[in-house]
Amino acid sequence: MSEQTINKALWENIPKENKDAEVISRPSMTYWQDAWRRLKKNKLSMLGLLFIFFMVMTAIIGPYVISHDYSTQQLQLANIPPKIDIYKVDDATYIYMHSEYKLFNVTADGLLSDKIKETENDLTNRKRVYNIDGNEVVLDYSYASKKVEENPDGVKFKLFMNGEEMKVYDSVHNKSYVLGTDGLGRDMLARVIYGARISLLIAFIATVVNFFIGVLYGGVSGYFGGRVDNLMMRIVDIINVIPLLLYVILLSVIIGSGLKSIIIALGSVYWVSMARIVRGQVLSLKEQEYVLAARTLGASSMRIMIRHLIPNAMGPIIVSMTMLIPSAIFTEAFLSFIGLGVNAPLASWGTLANDALGGLRSYPYQLFYPSLAISVTMLAFNFLGDGLRDALDPRLRK
Repeated sequence: MSEQTINKALWENIPKENKDAEVISRPSMTYWQDAWRRLKKNKLSMLGLLFIFFMVMTAIIGPYVISHDYSTQQLQLANIPPKIDIYKVDDATYIYMHSEYKLFNVTADGLLSDKIKETENDLTNRKRVYNIDGNEVVLDYSYASKKVEENPDGVKFKLFMNGEEMKVYDSVHNKSYVLGTDGLGRDMLARVIYGARISLLIAFIATVVNFFIGVLYGGVSGYFGGRVDNLMMRIVDIINVIPLLLYVILLSVIIGSGLKSIIIALGSVYWVSMARIVRGQVLSLKEQEYVLAARTLGASSMRIMIRHLIPNAMGPIIVSMTMLIPSAIFTEAFLSFIGLGVNAPLASWGTLANDALGGLRSYPYQLFYPSLAISVTMLAFNFLGDGLRDALDPRLRK
């Protein structure tokens, strides 16, 4: 057998760039791993997620860390703002002048002590006299009733020590009550933190109800279609027509107002939007080939819906749940604000805002902090929902 010679000129080495062309540059990622990778690139969504985690941890741990209780009343310390003006009596003694014409001992860094008892109270001339460490301090609050011509600067009071007018020594943060106190002397920080518990409880209930009732109801309606779908959607229409406020009022009449009536009302009607979304997803997915294959292999309708249809619709479900959570928080705050929410002494962001209305002009901080908590929490969930919507969209997968 003759040997054939191979011409070496017909052969050449493969260039390195062609050699590495088939090498997998990065490991294969699942759908959820890729969604998490894209979510992490959205800075606003991650900021919202971090704030939600911070709020959850604060609501759980906060009441055990802070020194004041949300329901303890100290009437003599009512309506003290988070930032106070202090006056210096001597190097070791400082006083705080309350807007209700009361004097308190305070440290130089803003730690409140006890109320100072006056030695003389002249109601006719609107003056109070105090003896503080051997110094005579006179509080003259007659300026508040003087005419504009007599009091052009709008001064409401003046403090005199040993005959000389006292000036504000420093403006410091309230170390005893970081966010101040309300009209009954309760710690605003403790009440805002406890209000977070109520709002997050409502958010958790809305999530559970949406997932277990809305997803199952919408899945059954979309999968079976026909008369079943028509009947189930008409029930949804009837529920959706009746306003949520009417549900809460009726429940308040039957079982009384409070958190229980809000929970039952949300659990009764809040799954309707989710059911519509899931129905639409199932209607589009049930005609896919993998559903036909599962049906051909003898899979039951419940197995097809739980193992195939709902998992493939999980992206829109998660996004919808994330978007509905801030709506539930705002609904609870609104119902509490109009008096249909939690009862005293429980604290809710809505009830805090309602309690602050009476002294809005004098103590605006009492409305500012619960309103800020509601706004920032809703923004955080909306940012997270926007990021999830982009991250879970398979059309944007790269």
